[in-house]
Amino acid sequence: MTSQQLSTISSVGGELPDRWRSDIQAQLSQGENVVSALEVDLDQQLRFAKGVVVITNTRLLARAPGQEQWQAWPFSFDLSLEHHDHAGVGHLELVSARGRLAAWRFTLGQNLQAIRLVEHFAAQRDSHSSGEPVISDDTNVCPSCKAPLEPDQEECPVCTKVVYTPPSTWTLFRLWRFARPYKLQLGLGFLLMLLSTGAHMIPPYLTIPLMDKVLIPYQNGTPVDSSLVALYMSGLVGAAVLAWIFGWAKTYVLALVSERIGADLRTETYDHLLRLSLEYFGGKRTGDLMSRIGSESDRICVFLSLHLLDFASDCLMIIMTGVILFSIDPYLAIFALAPLPFIAWLIHLVRDRLRTGFEKIDRVWGEVTNVLADTIPGIRVVKAFAQETREAARFRTANKHNLAVNDKLNKIWSLFSPTVSFLTELGLLVIWVFGIYQVSKGNITVGVLSAFIAYSSRFYGRLDSMSRIVSVTQKSASAAKRIFDILDHVSSVPDPVNPVKLAKVEGNITLRDVGFRYGNRAVNRGINLDIKAGEMVGLVGHSGSGKSTLVNLICRFYDVAEGAIMLDGVDIRSLAISDYRRQIGLVLQEPFLFFGTIAENLAYGKPDATRAEIMAAARAAHAHEFILRLPQGYDSMVGERGQGLSGGERQRISIARALLIDPKILILDEATASVDSETEKEIQRALENLVKGRTTIAIAHRLSTLAKADRLVVMDRGVVVEEGAHDELMAKEGAYYRLVQAQARNVDTDLDDRGSKD
Repeated sequence: MTSQQLSTISSVGGELPDRWRSDIQAQLSQGENVVSALEVDLDQQLRFAKGVVVITNTRLLARAPGQEQWQAWPFSFDLSLEHHDHAGVGHLELVSARGRLAAWRFTLGQNLQAIRLVEHFAAQRDSHSSGEPVISDDTNVCPSCKAPLEPDQEECPVCTKVVYTPPSTWTLFRLWRFARPYKLQLGLGFLLMLLSTGAHMIPPYLTIPLMDKVLIPYQNGTPVDSSLVALYMSGLVGAAVLAWIFGWAKTYVLALVSERIGADLRTETYDHLLRLSLEYFGGKRTGDLMSRIGSESDRICVFLSLHLLDFASDCLMIIMTGVILFSIDPYLAIFALAPLPFIAWLIHLVRDRLRTGFEKIDRVWGEVTNVLADTIPGIRVVKAFAQETREAARFRTANKHNLAVNDKLNKIWSLFSPTVSFLTELGLLVIWVFGIYQVSKGNITVGVLSAFIAYSSRFYGRLDSMSRIVSVTQKSASAAKRIFDILDHVSSVPDPVNPVKLAKVEGNITLRDVGFRYGNRAVNRGINLDIKAGEMVGLVGHSGSGKSTLVNLICRFYDVAEGAIMLDGVDIRSLAISDYRRQIGLVLQEPFLFFGTIAENLAYGKPDATRAEIMAAARAAHAHEFILRLPQGYDSMVGERGQGLSGGERQRISIARALLIDPKILILDEATASVDSETEKEIQRALENLVKGRTTIAIAHRLSTLAKADRLVVMDRGVVVEEGAHDELMAKEGAYYRLVQAQARNVDTDLDDRGSKD
């Protein structure tokens, strides 16, 4: 074994467990170096077992899972390594002109390295065929997945995660887009705030003549000038009244504006959330989204209506007070403001820790609400499996985590706030010391010192208040960031800028080379299908064959990754989403009903429907009879998610709901899978009325429910493998035939089991 061979195996060691190194070393010949390697973890029966595929500079080496012997294939021009993945399983196939030579299976955790392995294979094979060596520059590869990077690329676009960044206070300035419509009211509020602050500045200034011209002369034996006292007292009362009037007006105006800003923020966030694709909701927790729209927007509203108002008022008060202090005595003002730089430095020091801390608190609180959002809707499952104690423990754990994070932040805040208070008291002490010295030297009067004390008390009081608002500001910045995370998210199913208008929808659906991937997992690929207007097509296949995904693509819940789906010859991506989906009626396996009356649920897709139209749809769906048996008939309340109705009743209501909008296209996704045989017959009769004259795509595990389909499309591993009528496909004895036979055997087995029990 040469040193070069050892170094190459060592470089690949990051990709493989240590146990493979010695085995690989034993297989290498003189001058042979390892280029890339992949550990596969599934055998041909998809059972977990370990194997390895190795690319060297001369050949491909492999040891199949569960096997001891090694196999080798030297590079040749007709040799190719193909990579596929579907339904959570990756496939590598070694193919030559003679056919498939070998195949390996692996879970998709190794998918990135498998892609890298195929790239290395192609490079080494081409080099072997051309006789030119491969120039490798492993310095510019991703250190995690070994994927190649561009010369000036520093991050891998495949495996780079979204890095958490703490919220910036500048995020709050983005709220201006919601405040812009109310700029006149905000301007009025600012003017009133200015007048209110100015009125508050008058009383301390009037203490100077009161002390120097009234009280001190009176102590020295001079009679009190009543008219002068009345003038100063009138000034104090007038300033107080003006401050009250302006304060009330600015608080009322700005509170109204802030409430409207908060309402607009909630509305736009919710509107934007509804426009996002299903892909976004698939990666989010319900409790977290509810927390963002509810408590986070409420926190911002409180900040705008109360704390921001106080902050702006404090800033004006501090500026005005500073100007007055310097106008009275610059030297005393310098000493009065001496602690200010230390307070500013302390605020800057603590701000970042508070910012990250409050963001963490928000995320931890999301964990608490997520437990509630999981448990309350699923309370029947919790009770059915007697897991109350477990769910209580989950909530207790989340609550303890929330408590621990808050305690950690409170340690910082509990030190910060008293420190600022101490520095403000120190500032007042400095004023007393230097002020007494100035009075003793005759540089200032007692009245000036009294005014300085009054102004400084207000100055440091407002400064202390401003330091406390740091906490609220960071909480609000954290809340704003979490809301703008929603608003900044762009839907993966965008509406076209200039949508095409269809004068009349016929219902012809065409799929051309359609492919789709969930992340790095291929689900559908190369699907070509023509569905004529008014035709009923049944989609059949094993679970995981891509049927429901194909329906989601037709509904445009997701956009195709490859190819196109067309309605009457027009790409559905060029149609307005709302216009397109109004042409689709969807009946799901688990129908969702909203909290409200039966009539409101029936008319969900057509809110302006008359009671006669609602009842006609219910009759067509064979739901009218059981609805009339309810206590309030069509006005009976439906519990959350349809509680109080049977599965068959909920399904017939969903069928009537689809009938009412009179769609051109009908999607039936396992519409009878969760009901008994008698209920299925009722639903089938309802579906017969529903499918008349409509383009229908039906998914069903029970193949008997597709007996009236004009055509059956058989799917397997994301591709269409057969297509035709029932009798035609049975005669072929292919994939559909095997499905029918397998289902028949299961039915026979169930009947035999029942007979033996009886």
